[in-house]
This record gives sequence, structure tokens and C-alpha cells, in this order.
Amino acid sequence: MGGPANATSPAAPAASAGSSAPPTKLQIASPQNPVKWPINPGNEPIASGLEPEANATLRLYNYPDYLNKAVLKDFEKEYAEYNVKVEVSTFNDYNEALTKIRTGSVPYDLTFLSYNHIAKLVYGDLIRPLTHDYVPNIVDVWEEFQNPWYDMEWQYTAPYVIFTTGIGWRSDLMPEDIGARSNPYDVFWDAKYAGQIAVLDDDREVIGMTILRDGGTDLNSADPAVLGAARDAMLEMLARSQPRVTITGYTDIPEGVLSLAQCWSGDMITGQYYLPKGVDVSLLRYWSPPDGKGAIGNDFMVVLKGGENPVLAHHFINFMLGKKQSLKNLEFVGYQPPLRALTPETMVADGYLPKNLAAAVVKPGYFKVGYPILELPPEVEAEYQVIWQQFKAGA
Repeated sequence: MGGPANATSPAAPAASAGSSAPPTKLQIASPQNPVKWPINPGNEPIASGLEPEANATLRLYNYPDYLNKAVLKDFEKEYAEYNVKVEVSTFNDYNEALTKIRTGSVPYDLTFLSYNHIAKLVYGDLIRPLTHDYVPNIVDVWEEFQNPWYDMEWQYTAPYVIFTTGIGWRSDLMPEDIGARSNPYDVFWDAKYAGQIAVLDDDREVIGMTILRDGGTDLNSADPAVLGAARDAMLEMLARSQPRVTITGYTDIPEGVLSLAQCWSGDMITGQYYLPKGVDVSLLRYWSPPDGKGAIGNDFMVVLKGGENPVLAHHFINFMLGKKQSLKNLEFVGYQPPLRALTPETMVADGYLPKNLAAAVVKPGYFKVGYPILELPPEVEAEYQVIWQQFKAGA
């Protein structure tokens, strides 16, 4: 990853550490432009050496089915001397999550988000900087996540899972090998599959996929011509194949509700656990560009400033980064943690997924060649939202 620490977008000079004023323009972190975020006055890291809050309810905010309940029970047992409970509330997309977090109506302690909202989280004073002493297990994750481009020196974030975005299907319900197409993304424009397919309920993923389908590689484009072409293509998709818009492909494909869907790699790995009795796991398929030149991403854990249990939240992050619990979580959510001990070569051998889903394994090299979905300047984000609302209105 190139670029100096503290780099910002050319039009966005960095605010100095110690200044809570947002930059003139939103800083955009990227692999070529890594950012070290400021620590805002009044939001300094908590002190080291504090005891976890006792008799507390740790409130987590997350996607549905994105945490293994057994792991949460393990955490409660691990901290039984403090008499703590874990409570999970859910959201369907990042915008919903940010809206709820900003209201402060529920004192969530910790959430799971991605870097396409990191500047909003920092400059909105929504997240706490981390006190690293509480998180020694960070040494067990891939090196690039110990100093990520989106949060240099991991001041605010700790990695959760990694993923690609691609296409999942059931081979008995989809009569062709989608990955053998010269352009697999074209399947979403194929009228013969009308009513059988779905795209993700995520504006950035659908617009990004459309840009890739049309030969582009900048999933964060602000070019009016690129965005106009993506809008027109998405409306053409609606007319031809009438896709559903959903994030439940991980259950809908295995259960036969859908034949095929745009999905994240972890959706198909976890899909093996939602197959009806008698349906063989060998029928599941996943495709993303085998050279890694597709949409790539990761989610991270952040401690929310509005939470009541910051010490316990730090302990939970460390717990989730531990090898035992991280692998146990993988067995339920299907999403790959960036653990040093979990290599792409052994994921199939160790039984975390069947051989027919080996394409869902994220390889370290993908983060060097893949295309991340970045944060957008507000005016560009508004353009994406207009396209998305037009698309959803017809879906």
C-alpha cells in the first residue's frame, strides 16, 4: 500500500490531531491514500488497566445472522465474574445503522461497519479511539490489518471479516455454469432468468457491479458519464430480469427461493448451513473474478462513543480476535476472519467450506489487485443515492 501516513485526498487537507473541526472537504482514505485520523478533544482513548464494567449489558449493533450466538454465550461465561450479558440489535444496511447511531436513542457499545463510512464516524464523534493495551490479540491477524490504509495505526478499528462480492447460485436450479460466461455479470441482464435472481440491497455494490460489467474498474467514480451509463444499465436490468433486491441470498439460494443472486463470499459459505434436508452441499456455487480483480472489502469492529461500557467493549474486540472464538464464529457466519492461522489453502482441508465453494476463499493478494468500495464526497454520494432510489422504485 503506497502513500504516506496522514495522506488525504488532494482537495482535502488533514485536520490536525487535537482539532475536532471536520476538514474543508471529506477526507477519502484509499489504498493509495492512507489516512491517520485525528483524536478529537473530549474523545481521548480510555485509560489502560481499567476493570470491565460489572453487571452490564454489552449492546452490539450488527447485520442479522452476522455473529455466532454461541460465541456470545462464551463471552458471557468468560466474564461471568463481572455478571455481564450481551444483547444484539440488527440493521439491514449501513445507512440505517448510521442514522440510528447518530440519534443516540440506544446506547450501543459496539458496531460492525466498513471503511466507506470511516470519516463520518470519526468526524461525527460517533466512535471512540481504541486503547491498544486491551487488544493484544491484534497480533494474530494479517499484517495489513494491523496498520490498514483506512485507519493508519488502527486508532479506531479492529478487523472483523474479509470478503469478495460476486455471484452465488444453486447448480440444479441454474442450468448453466455462470462462471464460464465471458462476462458472468451479464447474467443479471438475462431475460430468461426473470424472477429467479436478485441483487444486493446495497447501492454501492449494485452500482459497482454494473460498472464492472461495463468494463470499468473505478467503483467510486464521480464521472457523470460513468454514473449515467450505470443508471441506464441498471434500469435496463430491471426491465429485462426483474431482480429482487435483498441481503438474504445466504438463505434464499440454499432454500431454492432464488436460483442465483449477487452476494458476498461469506453468504455462500454460510449457505451450506441453510440447505433443506436432502439437498447436497455440492450444488452450491460461487463466482468472483479468479484473478482477484473484483469488488473486495472487509468489515471492522468499532467502539461507539455513546455506549456505556467502553472497557467491556474493548475486551469483546479482543475476544473476537482470538483464534478459538474467531474460528468458531466463522463456522456460523461463513465470513472469513483475516487470521494468520487460517490460510486459504487449509480452509477446504479443515472443513470450513466444501471444495465446490473454494472460489469463496479470500486470498491475501486480492487486497493488492481488487477494487474496494470507498467513502464518497457528500455531493457524489447524493448522486449515487438518486440512482439507487430510481432503481429501487422500479424493483
